[in-house]
Amino acid sequence: MYQYLEAEYEKLRKKLYKMGSLIEEQIIVSLKSLFEGNSELAKEVIEKDRKVDKYDVKIEKICQKILALTQPVAIDLRMIISALSINTNFERIGDIAVNIAEKTDELNNYIDFLKEIKIDELAENSKFTLKNTLDSLINNDTSLAYKVISYDSVIDKQNQEIFETIEKKIFSNKELTRAGLNALLISSNLERLSDHCTNIAEEVIFLSEARIIKHKYLSEPDNNRTEENPS
Repeated sequence: MYQYLEAEYEKLRKKLYKMGSLIEEQIIVSLKSLFEGNSELAKEVIEKDRKVDKYDVKIEKICQKILALTQPVAIDLRMIISALSINTNFERIGDIAVNIAEKTDELNNYIDFLKEIKIDELAENSKFTLKNTLDSLINNDTSLAYKVISYDSVIDKQNQEIFETIEKKIFSNKELTRAGLNALLISSNLERLSDHCTNIAEEVIFLSEARIIKHKYLSEPDNNRTEENPS
């Protein structure tokens, strides 16, 4: 039974890592399509979402199989709980990639506008956060997980600043209303991506330390918080 359980856990870990790699690629390509006005890349992201959904189903089935055929306890049970949560957050990040890609055609004449309101900077920080989140998961690096959680406040601040900038732009130029609203949706999606990264980082900590971290205001035991890019 133990060997069977280990084999199932290894299968589960591999599926999670592959799904993580896929959704990171989806985010990178969706943002590339947005800032290059590349409809073909956007289409690629939308079509690949079915692959993300397949991973979602496979991972859930593995977890259900382990629970049905074994009686996992302690670290094993935490692995199942965390895997289900991480899987859900991965699937939602995949949806965010699609949401961004779907705005490519509508914003392909407003790329300079997106950069002017600094959505490109938010995008880079969001990609960096996702990379560090996946690294913390794969390497079981709780110190990096804590930094991902701490950095969420920086993403929130950037999103708020973009909102205020868009508001001013629309008030001064009504012709930018549609583009501004679409840009706001992009910014909001990137902010939600950071929230999902925070959720995953919390699961890394739960899995490793058996600690439940549910509020981003909580910091590491040694108060090692940072307002810089997590690295």
